[in-house]
Amino acid sequence: MLSSEKLALFIDGLSLHHTAKALNFSIDFKRFLAEFRTRGVLVRAYYYTIIAEEFQTTRPLIDWLEYNGFTVRTNSVKEFDDGEGRRKFKRNIGIELVVDAVEIAKHVDHILLFSGEGDFRPLVEALQRIGPRVTVVSSMRTNPMTVADELRRQADTFLELDDLKAAIGRTTGESRLRNQRDEFS
Repeated sequence: MLSSEKLALFIDGLSLHHTAKALNFSIDFKRFLAEFRTRGVLVRAYYYTIIAEEFQTTRPLIDWLEYNGFTVRTNSVKEFDDGEGRRKFKRNIGIELVVDAVEIAKHVDHILLFSGEGDFRPLVEALQRIGPRVTVVSSMRTNPMTVADELRRQADTFLELDDLKAAIGRTTGESRLRNQRDEFS
């Protein structure tokens, strides 16, 4: 990436969280922003996630992200009956991500998509037709892989999340402190 290149980051929060967890680290979003600001002119950093009433643990993260320059898009979890009496949950933020990506595509040189979801392959293809290069950030080192092969192949570049661990992961001291806080909460 060129340092003068205009960048937009699109983060599928659940996908990034689960991929990092499978790689045995957690994301330090302050370091995350700092890392990508060194890679170009950061025009926008979008973060997409779902919110469930029973899982209010994401609220502090969402507040921090909003306060620190991320554009956060949330959706509520939608509960439905699957027709056989079982409760199912719909957790989708894809449409919002697609709309935002298409809207900003003409204004940036490079889009980084932090997701491994194969459903985003047509989006990557459409973005490439508009103009920006697209990098998919996920992992092939998890078991099973968290990146869909068709998404990885469509991208101009694939960036292995595990290779970013040193730059964007929590340091050992931060992880230990967080674990201690979690034990007492």
